[in-house]
Amino acid sequence: MSAAAQKLASSHPVLEMRHISKTFGAIRALQDVSLTVHAGELHALMGENGAGKSTLMKVLSGAYRPDAGGEILIDGKPAATGDPIKARAAGIAVIYQELSLAPNLTVAQNIFLGNEPRRFGIVDRDQCNRRANEIIARLGVFFSARALVSRLSLGERQLVEIARALSTNARIIVMDEPTTSLTSRETDSLFEVIATLKAQGIAIIYISHRMEEVYHLADRVSVLRDSGYVGTLDRADLNASRLVSMMVGRDLSAFYKKDHRPPDLKRAVALSVRGMSDGRLLKNCSLDLHKGEVLALAGLVGSGRTELARLIFGADRRSAGTLEVDGKPISIGSPREALDAGIAYLTEDRKELGLFLDMSISDNISMGVLARDALSGGFRDFSAAERRAAKAIADLSIRARSTQANAGSLSGGNQQKVLLARLLETEPKVVILDEPTRGVDVGAKSEIYRLIDNLANRGIAILMISSELPEVIGVADRVLVMRDGAIAGEVTASGGEPLRQEAIMELATGAAQE
Repeated sequence: MSAAAQKLASSHPVLEMRHISKTFGAIRALQDVSLTVHAGELHALMGENGAGKSTLMKVLSGAYRPDAGGEILIDGKPAATGDPIKARAAGIAVIYQELSLAPNLTVAQNIFLGNEPRRFGIVDRDQCNRRANEIIARLGVFFSARALVSRLSLGERQLVEIARALSTNARIIVMDEPTTSLTSRETDSLFEVIATLKAQGIAIIYISHRMEEVYHLADRVSVLRDSGYVGTLDRADLNASRLVSMMVGRDLSAFYKKDHRPPDLKRAVALSVRGMSDGRLLKNCSLDLHKGEVLALAGLVGSGRTELARLIFGADRRSAGTLEVDGKPISIGSPREALDAGIAYLTEDRKELGLFLDMSISDNISMGVLARDALSGGFRDFSAAERRAAKAIADLSIRARSTQANAGSLSGGNQQKVLLARLLETEPKVVILDEPTRGVDVGAKSEIYRLIDNLANRGIAILMISSELPEVIGVADRVLVMRDGAIAGEVTASGGEPLRQEAIMELATGAAQE
């Protein structure tokens, strides 16, 4: 046992959740789950979507009351359950993935919203601003308590949520996928704040699908699977193979398995891009994408990967550049023209730009091919859409109650599969996948990798953008690295060796030129 692990084992836990179970009718969401967290510890909670992580945290926050036999202890003393107000008073705060700030109010007003300091029954704005600045200083950040939240970056808004938690004297802070929408610089700032909070003795429960973050931050990791507790690993025992095996019940060896044969790069070009520019960031970008190839676009945030994909798809206007599909010049000025030319695009922002969350799975999948369902007299053949959706649910293993379930009710991984089903209905020759596994659990990632492999086997050319280097190396046949709006170089496998992560980072950072 490491020195850090011995220190945790010898200290008294600030939080104990014992034998927590929760049922909703006939559905068992949690089965006898226990969790122990110590002051000053970052305890990561991992598992697939649907494993029970969110339900467990809602029990902790008082949103749900556990079934009989379950209890929560704070500093060894029983705490009230099923009462959010008492949970907050006990020092428990939850920062959800979707932030709950009022953008038209100041930082201070958001921090103390509903709990404003008062003088003679009137909100004391001076005291509010003074106390807010004290909390902000405690976090080691530099924006003003008087700043409007609408003028802050996403990373700064995340810190306002943390400041709000500290204003209630929180001793246990739950962070649910806190870096999903942050840039790399904002993520680094958040990690610095987390280190500050730990040094102040605050316990953090950290929920994330990003293993590199867990390796970097966690003192311990607990894993849930199928609504039950699997086990806890100390920092010294963390490794990818063991974590994946605990989360999905299978070994890592088949996680990135490629069954398709790498394409012959001397022929069969599906998409040719020459001299693509947008007059702002992108400059003179060229690439060839072959049939049956998985070509990754790698690079740091802001390097121009998504911008290039959007130009190819016609979502943004280009200032220069030409395109060919199957050797034939094409002119694309809109996404509709791109689809007609055989190019499909999976957006990185599935909720804002991809899915119709209030519409059914069936309607979402058929949205790109509505003309096929047209009947005489202006009517639509709904049975054809139902058959299409039912086939997609079976083929892509979409977990849903029925074809009529709203897309917004699905987990992130299943929402991504619905989007993939929609674009595959257009029968594309080229598929652009922008962060295809962002915000999905490790099991859904594995299924999406297998789908990508199957598409390549069918001869479909795939251009994939990913910020996760293990994913790039595990899935791609070849990598183009972007930096400052241009393609900085290419990384290929050689001599039977896999793609090299170091080579990709050297090109992405410019280190290869130094």
